[in-house]
Amino acid sequence: MLTVKSMDVRNHFRKWCQKVISGETIVVSRPKNENIYLISESEYNELVRARRNTEYLETLDRSQKQLESGDVVHKTQEELRAMEDA
Repeated sequence: MLTVKSMDVRNHFRKWCQKVISGETIVVSRPKNENIYLISESEYNELVRARRNTEYLETLDRSQKQLESGDVVHKTQEELRAMEDA
């Protein structure tokens, strides 16, 4: 991970993009500690996928707790079919 000033990124954008494409993560240091990160598309996609997986696992955990506490609704096949027809 490299840290660079925003002015340097502005003046040498192509250079920093090449480093990101090569697998480097760039921290762009900004005033008031409002830093940003430059990452590759593949790294971004991995982060998004990890977040989705985490959210899915949290949903499964909530569902499991509801099931264990008995907070569920029971329907027979006939009741479900009737709901389809309605």
